[in-house]
Amino acid sequence: MRARWFLLLLILCSTLPLALVSAQDNPLGNRTPPAHPRLLLLKGEDDALKKAIAADPLRQKLHRAILAECDRLIPVPPVERIQIGRRLLDKSREALRRIFFLAYAYRLSGQPQYRDRAEKELLAIAAFSDWNPSHFLDVAEMTLAAAIGYDWLYGELSETSRATIRQAIQKKGLEPSFDPKYNSWLNASHNWNQVCNAGMTFGALAVYEDQPEASRTVINRAIQTVVKSMKDYGPDGAYPEGYSYWGYGTSFNVLLISALEKSLGSDFGLADQPGFLKTAAYMLHMAGPTGKGFNYSDAGNNSGPEPAMFWFAARQRDPSLLWGERQRLEQEEAGSLVRDRILPGALIWGSSLPLAKVTKPAATFWSGGGKNPVALMRSSWTDPNALYVGLKAGSPAVNHGHMDAGSFVMEAEGVRWAMDFGMQDYNSLESKGIILWAMGQDSPRWQIYRYNNYVHNTLTVNGQLQRVEGYAGITGVSDKPGFRAATTDLSTVYEGSLAKAIRGLAIVDEAYVVVQDELEASAGEASVRWTLLTPAEVRIVAPNRAELSRNGKKLIVQVEAPAGVTLTTRPTDPPHEYDAPNPGTPLLGFDISLPANTRQTLRVRLIPEKNLPKANRTIPALVQWPVSLK
Repeated sequence: MRARWFLLLLILCSTLPLALVSAQDNPLGNRTPPAHPRLLLLKGEDDALKKAIAADPLRQKLHRAILAECDRLIPVPPVERIQIGRRLLDKSREALRRIFFLAYAYRLSGQPQYRDRAEKELLAIAAFSDWNPSHFLDVAEMTLAAAIGYDWLYGELSETSRATIRQAIQKKGLEPSFDPKYNSWLNASHNWNQVCNAGMTFGALAVYEDQPEASRTVINRAIQTVVKSMKDYGPDGAYPEGYSYWGYGTSFNVLLISALEKSLGSDFGLADQPGFLKTAAYMLHMAGPTGKGFNYSDAGNNSGPEPAMFWFAARQRDPSLLWGERQRLEQEEAGSLVRDRILPGALIWGSSLPLAKVTKPAATFWSGGGKNPVALMRSSWTDPNALYVGLKAGSPAVNHGHMDAGSFVMEAEGVRWAMDFGMQDYNSLESKGIILWAMGQDSPRWQIYRYNNYVHNTLTVNGQLQRVEGYAGITGVSDKPGFRAATTDLSTVYEGSLAKAIRGLAIVDEAYVVVQDELEASAGEASVRWTLLTPAEVRIVAPNRAELSRNGKKLIVQVEAPAGVTLTTRPTDPPHEYDAPNPGTPLLGFDISLPANTRQTLRVRLIPEKNLPKANRTIPALVQWPVSLK
């Protein structure tokens, strides 16, 4: 075995850039990890964690939820190696959830049934033929699962079980990561880099004493290559892949940093990468008063706990970052909380934070640049009926991107009125032969109904798709209480169809929202469609006015400019058999014709019914909006 690992090291050294293997570029230095347990929660730290849990009712709720879920898991058979399409990922994730929960339950309670059930799960995944290296996320999460169980239960496992699990970590986890067929993620700038480096680092730390040279190589490699993906947090923390993938990539990045800090006494400068610590504010502001996230790009519709936020809050000594997490803990049932596979991390990372005393955030406006800039604003953190707007700029070309530059979501009165479909299940498309991951202008990806601009809350010009190579930046922002606003220049996204396209969104007088577009036609006439996707019932009460109703609340959509438009609704029936159904989601909008070389302003007010008397303020041209250049 040692000879094989030595050969792998030689292969690694011959294929990686010189900078990654030179003697002077060895970030790990002479550091070595302590005895087991060494991952996330060191030996002797259990008692302090127990005291922190006992001192806080919300932590007690979370702790009890995890133990109750472990009790439910006792008679459940271990996961089986059942692959769906090209992925084993759902099995890897469930194995991680089970093993993390059960090992946590044993360490905090000492009850042997949790240890025995975790060992059963560990031996089951160790017996798999492989962990599906062709889709390396599957390997990464399975390795992380095995590593936590092996490390946390090390002293309680028989030598036979230890040897079996250790060999699986080495052969099915770490070894494939040296194979160029499987390790392209080392050069990725997206979540694969973060997740795979985290999984491999956990595996290497877990088996360090048995394979120190190879383990050190894996750890050094992670420290040096994960920064490629972490660059995407710059400059302000806006995560290009959006809400759901923040929860994925960032959580595993935090797992990586936390494991390094606990086991080796340093984060090797990773937390100080530009924008990384700022990204917690991005995630905080990405959820509206309803608790739903701004699900642009390939994001799901449901929000859940984000254990990584506890790490950020503790690191920055800012409990207000846990405003949303505290609300979830207070309001959600235990059954919904325990779906998160790294939930014990919330208790470990947040043990120093008094959750019952979390204060509301100071800022009601946040914006960030980068590959997919966003602006996020609200009228209040404490009012469940507050106004909330999220504006997305950016480009369709970003990993997991949609043609949604200029799109927005909007909430008021506890209702999300302007929505986004988010992602469609990948296997539902891949199983029908759809080439999902090509991002060219004419790629099949853009024919998927949920992915193109036709059903996002943005513009469609001449019936065409947005330009993949286009990019929209946030050009101006205002954090004034009477006029929170942001503007974005969409011109390159509509290049060839429009000479200029600027969009602004504002919360006006804490009472309503304005969406304003200022367009300039090119040499040819342009037809422009303005679209609002909503889950509400729509009643058009005048040519330029519609009434949206949902949950006993009403929102008025008033087209102020141009004069003479006619609002219409269209269904969202999927045009292809591979598209997901979209029941109860009409498209409200209007069409205008823009003659060649002319300019036109589109101005739409979104007004909660109770605030209609307040919606009489004159809204000027965008150049007169009180925004600061971004």
